[in-house]
Amino acid sequence: MSSVIGNNIRLSVFGESHSDGIGCVIDGLPSGIKLDFDRIKNEMKRRAPGKDKASTPRREADEPRIVSGVLNGVTTGAPLAVFIENTNKKSGDYENLKKIPRPSHSDYPAFIKFGGNNDVRGGGHFSARLTAPIVFAGAIAKQILEEQGIFIGAHIKRIGSVCDSSFDFNNISEDLLKKLSLKSFSVIDESIEEEMRAEIEKYRLDGDSVGGEIECAAIGLPVGVGSNIFDTVEGKISSFIFGVPAVKGIQFGLGFDFAKKGGSEVNDGYAIKDGKVALLSNNNGGVLGGMTSGAPIVFSVAMKPTPSIAKPQKSVNLETMENEELVIKGRHDPCVAHRAVPVIEAATALAILDLMI
Repeated sequence: MSSVIGNNIRLSVFGESHSDGIGCVIDGLPSGIKLDFDRIKNEMKRRAPGKDKASTPRREADEPRIVSGVLNGVTTGAPLAVFIENTNKKSGDYENLKKIPRPSHSDYPAFIKFGGNNDVRGGGHFSARLTAPIVFAGAIAKQILEEQGIFIGAHIKRIGSVCDSSFDFNNISEDLLKKLSLKSFSVIDESIEEEMRAEIEKYRLDGDSVGGEIECAAIGLPVGVGSNIFDTVEGKISSFIFGVPAVKGIQFGLGFDFAKKGGSEVNDGYAIKDGKVALLSNNNGGVLGGMTSGAPIVFSVAMKPTPSIAKPQKSVNLETMENEELVIKGRHDPCVAHRAVPVIEAATALAILDLMI
């Protein structure tokens, strides 16, 4: 099982949803970085469960306890280790999942891969609970990047049939990204929040779940970061993003819409502005030939509906090898997209920091 990522910044994530706790080790951080713990805690709160009916009722304080790598609030250069205690567990709710796998979940392939020894409680090591330490690490990465003039933010672009406004690919302000990164329900058009919440509630009351889409942007990167072929900016960011549970797709700029356009419609022209080369549009999402173009990096991520739903589902009994209907107990998110916004920001920050160091 691989739970380590990064070349220059190495992130290792450990723990399970219902173990004593979860955490991470970050190796490669520069020394002398003064950490803003209030900002870190705010990022953790944005992701934390149990705030309202739009998320799982499981409540966790998500108080990070730094074990090593920080002295007097400043990074020492040694590996930074953090531990987050699991305090609210109802493991008995998952007893039947040891033999009856959830459709669209990791249960069955993990059962085969690990010979039935995988921890199914709350999803075990496959749980979205493991995104808490990713957010912690990403909050540190964001602080380091901001010292270099690089800012990252994201918003809920869609939940079900309800859509937010999109970023202007070629004109994204630092103020907008900072504003989005402070919200617990991140949308550009604030009038759309209640409609999105109503969409989630509709599915929750029906014993179902709903998917969503998150749009993320990064500004301030210099031209030429990254490389071609197997070391592209898109590849680096995507490898971190696909470490986030429930992510099933990613597209940069226009993405799949390129397939139905002509080159004259979507090519990003150049012009001289204030004595510098500038892009007239940013349909490619800030990346050309695997390298940053100087325009904002913009991409969107598709999040699938939570597999754990109250509706009965078709499955099998792995002991009797017979078909069996599955009724899932426990506490689950009717939608993960709104809580995943800070996770996507964090994964993006870690990927970009890994490219920049």
